[in-house]
Amino acid sequence: MNGGGQVVCVTGASGYIASWIVKLLLLRGYTVRATVQNPTDTAETEHLLALEGAKERLKLFKADLLEDCSFEQAIEGCDAVFHTASPVKFIVTDPQLWYPLSKTLAENVAWQFAKDNRMDMVVINPGFIIGPLLQPTLNFSVEIIVDIVKGKNPFNCRYYSFVDVRDVALAHVKALESPSANGRYIISGQSVTINHIKETMHELFPNLCIDDPNGEGEMEGINCKMCVDKVKNLGVEFTPLKSSLGDTIISLKEKYLL
Repeated sequence: MNGGGQVVCVTGASGYIASWIVKLLLLRGYTVRATVQNPTDTAETEHLLALEGAKERLKLFKADLLEDCSFEQAIEGCDAVFHTASPVKFIVTDPQLWYPLSKTLAENVAWQFAKDNRMDMVVINPGFIIGPLLQPTLNFSVEIIVDIVKGKNPFNCRYYSFVDVRDVALAHVKALESPSANGRYIISGQSVTINHIKETMHELFPNLCIDDPNGEGEMEGINCKMCVDKVKNLGVEFTPLKSSLGDTIISLKEKYLL
C-alpha cells in the first residue's frame, strides 16, 4: 500500500476521472478527502461510498468552484491535492467559460500560483477519455461513444484519439508517487479513423446496431501522433483501444445508458 498514512484531496470527486482516482487512491492505502457539490445527492456520492476502503478512509466535503474559499476545509492539512473539478461547457455566452479556453487559462494561472508559492505541481493533459464508468450518469467524453453507436460523428472528424480512464487515473497517482515527476504530461492514445472505431465495435458486439451516416459532413482532419514517452516513464502502460471500447460499451449497457 503506497499511500499508507498520507492524506490527499480530490476535487470534483464524483466526476468520471476523479472517481477512478479516488478508487485507486483508496486501494493504495491513502486517506481521501473528496469534494462534491452536494454530499446529500446519492447520484454524486453513492458510487464513491461503495468503493473498497471508503468506509474507513473516505470523507466527503461540500465545495463549489464558484464559491471563494470553498475548498479550504477539504485541502487543509493534506499532503497533496488532485484538482480535477472543472466545468465542461462547449456552448457558452462568455468565451472565457468555453471549455478549451477555460482549461488553458486555469492551467496558466495554476502554474503562476505554484511558482509564486513554491509549490510542486504536475499537470496531466489527456485526450478524449473512454472506459468503464463508476458514476451513474453519462459524461461528455463517453457520450462520444454513444453518439458514434447512434450514427453520429460528434465533431465531424475522420480521426479520434482515445485514452482509457483507468490509465489517466493511474497517471495522476504515479505523478504523486514519483519524486522525479515534473511539468506537463500528455496522455492520449493512437489516432484512429471513425470507421476503425465502428468496425472494432461491430467486431466486439456483432448484435450492436451501429447506424452509418455514410461520412456526411466529415472533415478530413489530421492524423497526428503525440509523444507519450514521458507519461510511460511514470510506469503507465496504455490499455489497448479494443479493450477500452469493449469495457466502455459493457459499462454503458450495465448502467442502461446505451
